[in-house]
Amino acid sequence: MSEETQTFQVQSAALTDRGLNERRPLNEDALLQDRERSIFAVADGVGGAEAGEVASQTAIEVLDEAFRHQVDGTDVEDLMELAIQRANAAIHQMAQEHAKFSMMATTIVALHLKGNVATFGHVGDSRLYRLTPDGQLHRETEDHSIVEEEVRAGRMTPEQAANHPSKNVISRALGAEQGVEVDMKTMEVEEGTEFLLCTDGITRHVSDNELRQLMVVSNNLDELCNELKQRCYERGAEDNLTVVAVRVGEQLKAGERLSDLEPTISPETHPVYAAQGNGVQPETTFLPASRVAFPGPATSATPPASVAEELRLNVAEPRAKQGGSSAARVLGILFVLLLIAGAFYAGARYKERIPFLASNPQPAAAAIPVSTPVPEEPFVKFERARRQVDQDPRAWLASDNISKELLASGVQNALESPNTEFLYLYGRANLLSGNTDEASKAFDAAISKSDLNPSPANATIKKEAVLGLAAISVRTQRDRWKVLNHYEELTKPPANTNAP
Repeated sequence: MSEETQTFQVQSAALTDRGLNERRPLNEDALLQDRERSIFAVADGVGGAEAGEVASQTAIEVLDEAFRHQVDGTDVEDLMELAIQRANAAIHQMAQEHAKFSMMATTIVALHLKGNVATFGHVGDSRLYRLTPDGQLHRETEDHSIVEEEVRAGRMTPEQAANHPSKNVISRALGAEQGVEVDMKTMEVEEGTEFLLCTDGITRHVSDNELRQLMVVSNNLDELCNELKQRCYERGAEDNLTVVAVRVGEQLKAGERLSDLEPTISPETHPVYAAQGNGVQPETTFLPASRVAFPGPATSATPPASVAEELRLNVAEPRAKQGGSSAARVLGILFVLLLIAGAFYAGARYKERIPFLASNPQPAAAAIPVSTPVPEEPFVKFERARRQVDQDPRAWLASDNISKELLASGVQNALESPNTEFLYLYGRANLLSGNTDEASKAFDAAISKSDLNPSPANATIKKEAVLGLAAISVRTQRDRWKVLNHYEELTKPPANTNAP
């Protein structure tokens, strides 16, 4: 049997859970697990309360419906992309027509298997992982989020991204705009390949390395899903969590792909140290990536047994250390504590600057600020302003937004403003209010000003303004057809009622 016609049995398991956060009373995640048609997906709703739940469920239902009515010979990649585009249009339309859904959107990641061919579709920051038969883990999706795009551009490290205040802000989602770009991929897979689709409620607590370990050693897919839920619960589970695990054919025995597990277990970038309360950083204590972004409360000087075990799972220590006794580790911790005490004593005795602390004579607790104001990201600020326009465009136009801009820019007309962001928002507000002529002029002005002052921010605004002009063109064409059809109805000769 050739590879093109080779077929495998598909196994799968799935789990979705609300999590532990009391501020999230509803589970806004949704999933699709259809082994008969080999279509799987997860979606993470955005918008809060009922809106996020509606968005994610709509995306899943549209995708499911498309594959239920799939015709033999249909190109799967085209079908999946079209289904996701239709889901986007449906969610966006509901958000425009119903006020309570005005802010809703959703992520989605989908997988289809046909023989030895896998097809992926993806929008947002939900992820798809592929584990090869030899135990190598590959992340097949790139997060559409602000911080991940900064990491890919080299302007931010993964450690900075993990702690960034905008780490949960997604830059692409279904329903946010009238159109959406879908990342698509098709590839051949071997028997024994496993896939894992999950929302960020999983990945914010479980690192890629830990995911790989669990997938390698788990023979039972249901147990894998339950173990992921358990680990998220142990680490706070402050978000809804959803996972779908899929296996193509028979799994290789764990021992056949464990031989290279330890050498490849390492932090994904640079080692991240667990900072102690006084700023001293032990050289041999590592903090898993999920604990950097969401640190748990420090309850004692020594970590609990479960945490210690977790650290050993995530970091490949030299084999000479693996046989060490617990007494040796306790002595090591005591030694570090003695060094810390010595540093404080020396600082108090000689009144010199203590490393990692401010040099002023204030108490140590006062030297560390309780909170530091974080400047708002330009993208977040822009998105907030755009959503204010979308909520009530006429109110935005009637408010003092325009007069403030005229005063700040020293111009007499809104279209003369040098502020590209204002011009785009002004155009959007007019478009949503039905004034397409003024909207067209504002979008044209935003494009011209963006060309005169090129920057990443202006490039984004230019793209949005071009989309705005396209929307005007579509609306104008549609209105012309309506007028034409109405005219034809009025001028149509009356039917001959005397005919036999």
